[in-house]
Amino acid sequence: MAAAKARFLVLATAAWAFLSAATASAFDVPSVAFDEGFSPLFGDDNLVRSRNDRSVRLLLDRRSERLRRLDPGINLSNGDVYEKTHDELDFEFLGSRWGGQWRVQTNVYGNGSTDHGREERYLLPFDPTVEAHRYSVLWAPTHIIFYIDDTPIREVIRHPDMGGDFPAKPMAVYATIWDGSTWATDGGKYKVNYKYAPFASEFSDLTLRGCRTDPGLRLTRDRDAAGDCAEGGLLGLMTADYAVMTPQKRAAMRAFRARHMTYTVCYDAMRYAAGPFPECDTSDEERASFSAWGESKTVIMRQRARGRRRGRRTGAGAGTRGRSDVASS
Repeated sequence: MAAAKARFLVLATAAWAFLSAATASAFDVPSVAFDEGFSPLFGDDNLVRSRNDRSVRLLLDRRSERLRRLDPGINLSNGDVYEKTHDELDFEFLGSRWGGQWRVQTNVYGNGSTDHGREERYLLPFDPTVEAHRYSVLWAPTHIIFYIDDTPIREVIRHPDMGGDFPAKPMAVYATIWDGSTWATDGGKYKVNYKYAPFASEFSDLTLRGCRTDPGLRLTRDRDAAGDCAEGGLLGLMTADYAVMTPQKRAAMRAFRARHMTYTVCYDAMRYAAGPFPECDTSDEERASFSAWGESKTVIMRQRARGRRRGRRTGAGAGTRGRSDVASS
């Protein structure tokens, strides 16, 4: 992803984390009101809170676009504190031109490793503007899991050879919306048409779980990346249902990836001729389904049937809808 973002709100500061956006889930993660654990960074009137303070809507228009960039997303980052050695986890909607399918992109950075990103992209099997879904990221000391609803779509297991590429410093959780049409929509072919603004991304069921850390995200001699997890909070996170990859979950993950993954860095031999990253779980059989650029030969974006646009809209611009949870460890 590009470096700059429109940071409309910070969700939490954490040593390890799980964040998501969705409908009702099997995960037992209680929600909180916005004021209980969240605070605006900037965005002014482009951050709209509900009357019961249980949901928030982020708007993108010409004014906010000048602040930064239209892809809604949720991410963990510490870039404001560690400018050259920052860590980051991303869950981004890449948007769509009218009639096209929506895609999401996941990414993992550690210790400033932005020159070798670990991107993967997937087609959504639904229209995210019609109803809310859950988009989740578990960040633990040993592994990372990305979820859509209750289905894991990606697992990154910490490998010793990753070294600092595995994010390990305390991070803050952000929800953003920005204009990424210079690259995200068919390689920048289709730009955002601001006559349909404002565009909206809605988050609800906001949740904070796990270990808090210093708001400055700094490590000290007496406080490592585990934050207050040293008192036993980490065990609770590591044994939670969303942190455990069961055989059933792994089978569901493999099925989702076979049907919906359009790109994976693990098979991108053009960018990384030296071979896949150490954490990549690859096979010769699966590699045959991908080009040398890591693009799927079988999962291809298709035009949706044209018809009346459904779902709630803000002005003339449809947005994405989701419930956003954050649990940290």
